[in-house]
Amino acid sequence: MGFDRSMALASSALTALIPLAILSSKVLSDYVHYDAAERIIRRYNLTGAGAQAVNSLFSPAENASASVGIFGLVFLTISALSFARASQRLFEQTWELKPLSVRNTRKGLWWILTLGSYAVVTGWLSAVLGGGGLGLADSVCKVPVTAVFLVWSGCLLSAKRIAWRDLIPFGVTAAVLTAAYSVGAAIYLPRLFNSSVSRYGVVGAVFAMISALFGAMLVIVASAALGREVRDELSRIRQGHRPSDHEVRRQWDSVVEQTRSRWLTVREQVSHRRNKGSDR
Repeated sequence: MGFDRSMALASSALTALIPLAILSSKVLSDYVHYDAAERIIRRYNLTGAGAQAVNSLFSPAENASASVGIFGLVFLTISALSFARASQRLFEQTWELKPLSVRNTRKGLWWILTLGSYAVVTGWLSAVLGGGGLGLADSVCKVPVTAVFLVWSGCLLSAKRIAWRDLIPFGVTAAVLTAAYSVGAAIYLPRLFNSSVSRYGVVGAVFAMISALFGAMLVIVASAALGREVRDELSRIRQGHRPSDHEVRRQWDSVVEQTRSRWLTVREQVSHRRNKGSDR
């Protein structure tokens, strides 16, 4: 369930954010120096084939017109709203709410504008603090901004059916884990981009981006589930409900057993892949 929801969010984000990034780069370049490809290359220290692929992906042809036709505008709107609805379904499923679907389109449009504002603020922080290297200071300073944005996103996309106080555990958890993921991505993504591009050409950059987005969305989905559990537990504590020591021990033993089982499975998979590699 979590993996499916993460892939759905990553796919929607890819189809929405790449066209929007290209359009924003073209429009904003008339007023300020803004290049989406350059920002990605500098943030993740891409070089060689990876940097060239990102430039080819995000930079329009030299003789291309900067105008956007009616069909292009409709496509951009639909793809952006698709991403908004995918994010909306995350909150509805996690908090077990009745789906609103297209009835929440107006708030979805507002959320897209909020997402653009969040991108501008975080981009400014990256420019001021310097997004090169691992971007540790950059990621830490973005934590409160990301937390506020995610809490606001939950309120808006749920049509205020989830109180902002109930979303604080989710917002804080997701912001901290997203910052940690961003630092890890700065280490791993350059190798991922270069290896994908060397195998598949420019389309390899798309594969690398969908992989990076999947990891980011998996963090968001896991944080939403954890935030819901934390909120429910805090509510039970406020109401004076306390589980018995036996129940706490039973749940702890279950978590330990599941963790041990998954760890053994991962070790077996890694050992199997190593054996296959040595056979080659």
